Amino acid sequence: MASLVRHLTFDCSDAYRLGQFWAAVLDGSLADDDAPGDPEAVVTAPGSALLFIAVPEGKTVKNRVHVDLQPQDRSRDEEVARVLALGATMVEDHRKPDGTGWVTLADPEGNEFCIERSAGERAAHS
Repeated sequence: MASLVRHLTFDCSDAYRLGQFWAAVLDGSLADDDAPGDPEAVVTAPGSALLFIAVPEGKTVKNRVHVDLQPQDRSRDEEVARVLALGATMVEDHRKPDGTGWVTLADPEGNEFCIERSAGERAAHS
């Protein structure tokens, strides 16, 4: 049997705070035993589990791995606006006039991630 991905792990400075951000983005939840100041926090959401681990060093370069998000019940543009309101920052806008493309954002600690078009938007464009 092959291995399964159990968590996608993020090094960070504040595991609980970053976990709260990602729980809101993914409509997930932090583990019941996670609390402010904990060195680790786990976010579970449908189809994913993210682990945040506090480390002493800060982020210094672009991510080598990142998360691509596909909105389920809203458009890409609505999701970008929602996630920006949660505390993300715009890194680069790759949206094209024909509706294709994606948006690269950063979470509160600078980890890059992308928001792509929803399945409905993809279907309407093909």
